[in-house]
Amino acid sequence: MKPLDGLVWTNRFAALGSEFFTELPAQGLPDPHWVAHSPACAAQLGWPADWTTRDNALAVFSGNATWPGMQPLATVYSGHQFGVWAGQLGDGRALWLGEVATPSGPQELQLKGGGLTPYSRRGDGRAVLRSSIREFLCSEAMAALGVPTTRALCITGSPLPVLRETVETAAIVTRVAPSFVRFGHFEHFAHHGQLDALRRLADWFIAHHAPECADAPEPAVALLRKVSLQTADLIAQWQAIGFCHGVMNTDNMSMLGLTLDYGPFGFMDAFNPGHICNHSDDRGRYAYARQPSVAFWNLHALAQGLLPLVDDGSEAGGERLLEAVESYRERFAQQMLLRMRAKLGLQGEEDGDQALIDDLLRQMAASSTDFTITFRRLSRALTDAEPLRDLFINRDALDAWLARWHARTAPDAEARMLAVNPAVVLRNHLAEGAIRAADQGDFSETERLLKVLSCPFDEPILPSDAALPPDWAQTLEVSCSS
Repeated sequence: MKPLDGLVWTNRFAALGSEFFTELPAQGLPDPHWVAHSPACAAQLGWPADWTTRDNALAVFSGNATWPGMQPLATVYSGHQFGVWAGQLGDGRALWLGEVATPSGPQELQLKGGGLTPYSRRGDGRAVLRSSIREFLCSEAMAALGVPTTRALCITGSPLPVLRETVETAAIVTRVAPSFVRFGHFEHFAHHGQLDALRRLADWFIAHHAPECADAPEPAVALLRKVSLQTADLIAQWQAIGFCHGVMNTDNMSMLGLTLDYGPFGFMDAFNPGHICNHSDDRGRYAYARQPSVAFWNLHALAQGLLPLVDDGSEAGGERLLEAVESYRERFAQQMLLRMRAKLGLQGEEDGDQALIDDLLRQMAASSTDFTITFRRLSRALTDAEPLRDLFINRDALDAWLARWHARTAPDAEARMLAVNPAVVLRNHLAEGAIRAADQGDFSETERLLKVLSCPFDEPILPSDAALPPDWAQTLEVSCSS
């Protein structure tokens, strides 16, 4: 086997010191095998197409070996879970392998499911095949949709039994991102009064990931404003594609504005602003319509974590941090309107656009129309509105809306709309089909879906990939164990 020549590991996070992590090896999977790998993610790293055949790759990405330069460690962080302070958390089943130089800049690699760490609490440190396939496919699907996200390089599997609601088999998904630092990393050191560590973390993050903030009069305030704007952009993109994260705890919020920690996520089928994708979320804190306000709440928690760095936590410093967080509101509203105008193919900007958008969403909710299919059919409604009309109960109301919409669109709107309204998203039933096949040792459906999801704006070869979900899909549930 040929090695992957020329890999340069920089491991900048490891230079922060032992307060920030615990170094330890993975607990490797016994009898590992490949489940899937992403050619697009490998290409982003600058790795060759045959990298899985090189230099003990299966052993490395099943936690049984390391390449020279890797420095496995688990990081410590804290956070608010479902709005309640949860105390110390940390990488309970994730293991940072290191940071490698790539054509797109340094990228961190992380095993999810690599075994127990000091931060596993009551967990087993493992991931199961089911959840690993869901995260792998959705990470790459979101990247293809243009949504900021951690990437997924590969999945390895094993016959090792893992107990969840039932006994399942173990797997490891390898995640890739410029940084896995979360809001919770800053909350941890602020809460425990480790102000020197908090300051070092902020200085480190600014130096490597937000250098434009370094020369600001108050770098921490500038950093918070940057994170607030990035988060606003991200949430607007989620809302515009009908994506529900399911568990927007502060420890699942990326300092880079990336979609992080795919667990009980879901793309909406029938449009319902109150849709709850996480079966564990019995109070609906993370319902679709609440995601923008939850992100705003989480940014306030981050502001609290950064407060000691601004005028030693003075009241005036707190007000400046709050002003930085307030930038989220205007940016989110701007980005949401921008994306919805694009989805409707509107020309320019007019004062009545928000009312036009809201009226469509109200009609969609009243008829429980499929979110993705509605906008895809709307993209072609300038020439043929009948498939769209078939989705709505009150067709007279829709026809009245279509007349208003026609007046705001150009003849060439169809091509522009088809480029922003996907034909295919990772619906739960599509993922479930791949999971059921994988449970029988057949990984071909995972590979096929990856190819389909990598071209989400193209009509798929199999019409069922873009069709209304089957009746049995209504019984599917995802929870925090997903």
